[in-house]
Amino acid sequence: MTEKMMAGVVHANDDIRYEAIDKPEPKVGEVLVKVKYTGICGSDVPRVLGDACHFYPNVLGHEFSGVVSEVGDRVESVKPGDRVAGVPLIPCMKCEDCKRGNFSLCKHYIFIGSRKFGSFAEYVCVPEQNVIKFDDSVSFEQAALFEPTTIALHGLERLDYHGGKNVAIVGGGTIGMFTMLWAKAFGARELTVFDVVPEKLEFARELGATSTINSKDKDWLAQALALTGGRGYDYVYETAGSALTAKMLFQLVCNRGQACLIGTPTSEIKFSVDEWECLNRKEFTLTGSWMSYSAPFPGHEWTLTADAYRTGMIPFDEGIIFKKFPLSQIDRAFDMYRMRGAVKGKILIDSET
Repeated sequence: MTEKMMAGVVHANDDIRYEAIDKPEPKVGEVLVKVKYTGICGSDVPRVLGDACHFYPNVLGHEFSGVVSEVGDRVESVKPGDRVAGVPLIPCMKCEDCKRGNFSLCKHYIFIGSRKFGSFAEYVCVPEQNVIKFDDSVSFEQAALFEPTTIALHGLERLDYHGGKNVAIVGGGTIGMFTMLWAKAFGARELTVFDVVPEKLEFARELGATSTINSKDKDWLAQALALTGGRGYDYVYETAGSALTAKMLFQLVCNRGQACLIGTPTSEIKFSVDEWECLNRKEFTLTGSWMSYSAPFPGHEWTLTADAYRTGMIPFDEGIIFKKFPLSQIDRAFDMYRMRGAVKGKILIDSET
């Protein structure tokens, strides 16, 4: 008889249930992880509350930490008892992008927690290459934040980032905070966080932002220019994914500066003639960022993140975690997202309670 485990299973639009399903068994080259914590990603919300799920029934969850429970044949890099964080992307390793080491750009990938059963469960089974060990000094809560932390690092490095420059972070959510922490760790001169929620701005200052600006203020741009001697910012990172924040970067970036769109878009956006001309006249560089991988897989984004948490290069503040819910109450956790502005940080699902 197949052994069972408990999981949060999405059965349909707005229908997630805590129920028993078959416990996976590791095959050749696979690792079975006993899940400790999984963070709810913004991409999980429309898959549960909307119609963005790839298939039903499905088990989501891709920002996870846990302990290796079993290993399949030919697994050499980890053993039972190792503390690991999950690496959700499974690239095809055959396409031209993968051959160049641009795994984030693979168009034939599988993704744990969306296209393959994920970690909103007591156990998750993944390929050996999809776990990264972390030090005993790093908590399971911290390790569940590895994935968004790597996304921020990947985004930071999409620009030719150097310390001693002026940096703007537009959006004070989880990715925005981690982007700010990386920019600070690598020596930003002026580090300004923009948001419309006073609590997020206060938290950014606590984490080390040089200054914060509420972008609802009528004079937000004047405040920003005053901080940079009227010049603007060398690096601008948009992390909120809204049309309004995307347009802010045109005004914030300096001549010959660089700007990166990290946030996942949530609405249509049209650029005006003036904005297009601004891009021409300032001759600034505008690019995007997607996921968090490089060669050798999964990339230095992941190994550096593990080291940065171990050494304190990236400090851990409990304020990043908004709430914890036991797996049995996963439906209540997603209910929080029905109320606009109710979620003020990362929600973690505890699979052991």
